[in-house]
Amino acid sequence: MTIEHWLLPDGVEDILPETASKIEQGRRILLDLFRSWGYEYIIPPKLEYLESLLTGTGRDLDLKTFKVIDQLSGRMMGLPADLTPQAARIDAHSLGQDAVTRLCYADFVLQSRPAHMLASRSPLKVGAELFGEPSLAGDVEIISLMIESLDQLGMTSVQLELGDVRFFRALMAETALPESVQTQFFDLVQKKAHDELAEMTQLHALPDALAELICALPMMAGDSQILNEVKDKFKNWPGLVAAIDDMAYLSELISARNQNVQVSFDLSELRGLHYHTGIVFSVFLRESGQTVARGGRYDNIGAVFGRARPATGFDIELLMISETIPTVPDARRVHVVAHADGNLQEQWRMIEARRASGDVVLEGEAIKASGDLELVWLAGQWQLREITSE
Repeated sequence: MTIEHWLLPDGVEDILPETASKIEQGRRILLDLFRSWGYEYIIPPKLEYLESLLTGTGRDLDLKTFKVIDQLSGRMMGLPADLTPQAARIDAHSLGQDAVTRLCYADFVLQSRPAHMLASRSPLKVGAELFGEPSLAGDVEIISLMIESLDQLGMTSVQLELGDVRFFRALMAETALPESVQTQFFDLVQKKAHDELAEMTQLHALPDALAELICALPMMAGDSQILNEVKDKFKNWPGLVAAIDDMAYLSELISARNQNVQVSFDLSELRGLHYHTGIVFSVFLRESGQTVARGGRYDNIGAVFGRARPATGFDIELLMISETIPTVPDARRVHVVAHADGNLQEQWRMIEARRASGDVVLEGEAIKASGDLELVWLAGQWQLREITSE
């Protein structure tokens, strides 16, 4: 059997020069933007003990996390599949500040399973996390930053979708069913499988009123008008009525601040159920429906590290949207043609000056044909001239 040594695992790819250049440009754009909003850059480690990585996230990240055994301690370790738990640990333990903390990151993660068939298993996550702000002001800030981030990357025609995991959680709490059964309900709600949900509620003999709400959850999606219908259905649930009011107010603020963004709602959007605690959101392109950013509130995820703090954040998978990133204008290319009788000290000084001015300078006769200009020794001095085809 012939082994093709150049093959890469499914979902893993080389990033070639053109794409790598655009990704680096996008990373710089976003980190500079985050800095202007007061977010401080962190670089979490590539390897951690498994307990730290999976704390508060349950099965949401467990199946996606590559696991290895530490040869020094014998303990199980993991390669981060997401950077949010690491940011929470840094806020709670490494920094330990009482004030509001703003952190940002830009790094590749590794995932044992892709998010979908065409997804990368080594996505580049660029995101921001806000710790210590419990009010809607924190959600407004983080969503506004997410939208501005996409705008800076060239995506202006986007739709924001708001959801809230508290509705599903409240309904499941009323059922008192085992977690394994609740997981089945979770999957059906995500699939918007109304008929199968109805069969499940009958199978477990749930009260009619509760069963009706569970079956209606996948249908609770649309524009702002849907909120009135949802409010009527949950009128006997004061906490959820307040959550609806929060979503409506949040939508108004976001729409007022971002005129080019359409806002919709979907209460069956339960991504990150096991660590999100309230409002969740995602942004997708109107033309293609491709999801380009997502996030949500995840209060108290740092409790295991000794500090239960309110938190909200988002991330963007930069590799997936690299084609939309503005292209940096190509630098002028200058080629140096060496001559034995030239003044090398002066040549080196000129090369340094050209590179300092932003030119790309390559040295060697064999490669000069791909440049714009060449630096040659003529009449006793170094001169720049256009490269002409022979």
